[in-house]
Amino acid sequence: MSTTTADRATARSGGHSAAPERGRGAILRVLLRQRLRRDRWQLVIWILCIAFLALFSAASIDQTYGSASGRAELIKLAIANPTVLVLRGLPQGTGLAAVTFFEIYTFLALLAGLMNTFLAVRHSRAEEESGRAELVGSTPAARLMPTIATVVHGVLANIVLALATALGFIASGLPAYGSLVAGAAVGGAGIAFLAVGLLLAQVMSTSRGANGYAAAVVVIAWALRGIGDAIGTVTSSGTVMVSGWPTWLSPIGWGEQFSPYVQNIWWPLLLQLGFAAVLIAAVFGLQAVRDSGAGIVPERAGRRDALPLLNGPLGLAWRLQWPTIIGWAVGGLLTGVLAGALGSVVSSSIASDPNLSNIRDAVAHLGAGGTGSMTALFLSAIMSIVGVLAAACAVQAVIRLRQEEVSGSAEVMMATPVSRVRWLLEFVLVGLIAIVLVLVAAALAAGLSAVAAGEKASTFNDAFAAAAAQFPVALVYLGVLTLVFVLLPSWTVPVGWAALGAGAFIGIFGALIKLPDWLRHFSPFADAPVVVGKVDWTGGYWMFGIALVALAASAALIRRRDFAIG
Repeated sequence: MSTTTADRATARSGGHSAAPERGRGAILRVLLRQRLRRDRWQLVIWILCIAFLALFSAASIDQTYGSASGRAELIKLAIANPTVLVLRGLPQGTGLAAVTFFEIYTFLALLAGLMNTFLAVRHSRAEEESGRAELVGSTPAARLMPTIATVVHGVLANIVLALATALGFIASGLPAYGSLVAGAAVGGAGIAFLAVGLLLAQVMSTSRGANGYAAAVVVIAWALRGIGDAIGTVTSSGTVMVSGWPTWLSPIGWGEQFSPYVQNIWWPLLLQLGFAAVLIAAVFGLQAVRDSGAGIVPERAGRRDALPLLNGPLGLAWRLQWPTIIGWAVGGLLTGVLAGALGSVVSSSIASDPNLSNIRDAVAHLGAGGTGSMTALFLSAIMSIVGVLAAACAVQAVIRLRQEEVSGSAEVMMATPVSRVRWLLEFVLVGLIAIVLVLVAAALAAGLSAVAAGEKASTFNDAFAAAAAQFPVALVYLGVLTLVFVLLPSWTVPVGWAALGAGAFIGIFGALIKLPDWLRHFSPFADAPVVVGKVDWTGGYWMFGIALVALAASAALIRRRDFAIG
């Protein structure tokens, strides 16, 4: 076999590029174009969703708490109840812009963190797993240039994210300069978590492990910020707080210190960028000493003989997905704990202060509607968020089907006495089990925390009814995305996440920001069964029917197409 010029150059340079300096810029541009092309849909969806949340959040606050007195009561309620601060942020006054940032920033930063960790792992550890990184490393790009390209790509994506977020706030009527500061807080948090994702891609030996731990770091950073806000101190004004020390351990907490629209401080951006610079330096140091494809933490050796559970697709599907499923279930459990505790707090606050009645209306809009006790309405509203977690778990189960197909593992399995229909439906069954686990964990936690907070034992029934109302919503995502996988396999990932993100936003927040009814009904979340007051399961029955038809069609059609590998 002849040796190519690139191979000889790489060999002479000890595995590093021997290209002249003027050629490095061209290599970087090629790698950067490849990343931009590969991520064009994912990044557009992420950035647009975050920007639209920024746009509509200000409109929602203005419509719900349009008066200064209403916003003052909201901030006072938040300061009096630390659980609200954990969920929301750090109060910085009662102005419309300040309250908007208080309400939405931590959620935007959480989304930015997930966007960036997924991006980092996709272009580093996942490339090594697939073998593409080794092929690129044999060219003049060598090993370090792809990582440099990923860093540049990620930083550019976050600059666009910061500008899009700022434009969203500006379009809603908020001050331009403060909106730029708010956008920088979101983009800076994104860059910090880009570095976290790149570091964990060096440490872990699989993309699944790197993604899992990186997402956990993002959630922990959000939680640390929440704890710091909850234990913060109130200033003499009574509507402004100074965060506690745990907030300073979190890149999301650093973003709160920008104090947009009030003080407009820029120096916390140096904390976010400095943190990212230190981690990226560690990334290059680790990459220089480890073998391609290996992680700092080695893979655990497997059993010599497989367990009986792995005799079929069902056991394999569970084995591949159980850590992710447990993670979603823990998320549901924590959300349920907050829902039960906070529902009791909000209910008692509204009962003792009639001026807070507009909060009741806002909570009713966030749920599936209905009339009833404040606690029941609040549980219904928060369970719609749990429904998003359950639907995300279902989407991930179907995406796992696509990953098995792309890697060639599914085709290998078809060489055994396993039919395509069985392979498909048993992976779908694991998705169904995951939905149930997430909803049950949330309902049980919500009921227990509500009763512990002094609510009646009947609150258990309210919690499980609210969770059950989200089951057909998650099921319709499972069924319809399975049909997309069968008919248009290459569209599975973008359609799955885009449909979930758009559906969650339109269905949950659509009524609050006065979206037209015809648009809202494109989202399954808008038609979730009503379980508070007058029960109405009409929407649920329709969704059960749609899901069953989609799954039946998928089972019938999977036999007629070839596996789409690669």
